[in-house]
Amino acid sequence: MNVNLQRTIDRYVGVPLCALASLVERLRSSRTTRPFLPRRIVVILLSEMGSLVLAQPMFSLLRARYPEASLHVLLFGKNREVLDLMASVPPENVIAIDDRSLGGLVRTLFAAIRTLRRLRPDAVLDCELFARISSLLSWLSGAPLRAGFHRHTQEGLYRGSFINRPVLYNPYRHLSLQFLTLARALESQTYPLDKEGGDQGPLPLPLPAFVAGEVEAFSKRLGTDCPGISGRRLALVYPSGGILPIRAWPLANWRRVIAGLLAEDYAVAIIGLPADKALGRELAQAIAHPDCIDLTGYTRSVRELVVLLGQAALLVTNDGGPAQFSTLTAVPTVALFGPETPLLYGPLGEHASCLHLALPCSPCLTAYNHRNSPCDGDNQCLQRIAPEQVLAEARIVVARARPRAAADRA
Repeated sequence: MNVNLQRTIDRYVGVPLCALASLVERLRSSRTTRPFLPRRIVVILLSEMGSLVLAQPMFSLLRARYPEASLHVLLFGKNREVLDLMASVPPENVIAIDDRSLGGLVRTLFAAIRTLRRLRPDAVLDCELFARISSLLSWLSGAPLRAGFHRHTQEGLYRGSFINRPVLYNPYRHLSLQFLTLARALESQTYPLDKEGGDQGPLPLPLPAFVAGEVEAFSKRLGTDCPGISGRRLALVYPSGGILPIRAWPLANWRRVIAGLLAEDYAVAIIGLPADKALGRELAQAIAHPDCIDLTGYTRSVRELVVLLGQAALLVTNDGGPAQFSTLTAVPTVALFGPETPLLYGPLGEHASCLHLALPCSPCLTAYNHRNSPCDGDNQCLQRIAPEQVLAEARIVVARARPRAAADRA
């Protein structure tokens, strides 16, 4: 479903529904919201594949704190394979909503609500950043504990007053750390919540869960279909902006980076979704080199994309899914940020370097504007990152990875 339509529905339908739910909650007999040990916990993380990766430390914390509790996840169906890849929760504990069409959204929303009511969760963690639909789902679940980001003293971003474990959104902390705050908010007694919390060194990195033979089968297919790159040092490039074109680095810059990688004896593969096929074809034709191939649409799932990342020596990517999925393989990565900030959304781990030109207007995609940028499309925050700077950073991350790889083999 179109992202602008989603924003419109969330605003013009979500706001009055949140107000109605808040009124109902005030009229009901009061119920305790004091912390207790939950037996069934639901995590709502609808819209972002990358955020599912960033949420893995939160899942680890929930499992450690509440080992007897069952964890459930409510998400958009298109993102389910990411969750399954990391085996975050049992497959039967996933509740999926179909957002491909308005009719499918409405139908599966009601089915999800029925499932939540039957489940009778003790706690819900709403990981969405000020979306009304997710806050309403947390309330409709009937859970006595509802943790979510709350506006507190801000004037906008109304989500009702029924979030009874309200977490202060902090735009200066990485999103993975803020997800940890949501988990700790279930027991926190401070105001705002989680003053007891603190950053605790490197976060545990998630690992993908592949079935036997899955990696070998993909590697065999890739070798058969693309024999020219077999045995070569492979660099992957992701030039698409996805559903937010403003996140895309200029195509001319990608041509210069690919030419530089080819000169350094890399084989180069352009990756992306099937919708990026025209972009990949245009870029490959402009390069016109036998060692540069177009693999947009080649991987049939996120699982296959992660396998491909694991076989690469380097990834250069716009801000998007591949940047987050790189965490699952620790492939040396250069990620280009502009409209959003790596301080919040940078990939976890030391394998990645994020380039970001902090112009006065950057970042312009934020939780406060529901990622609806005022930019006129002239994304100078990305355009002014030079290809030479990207190539230099690529050499650094690759060189930095070699001692780690040697240590792992020792």
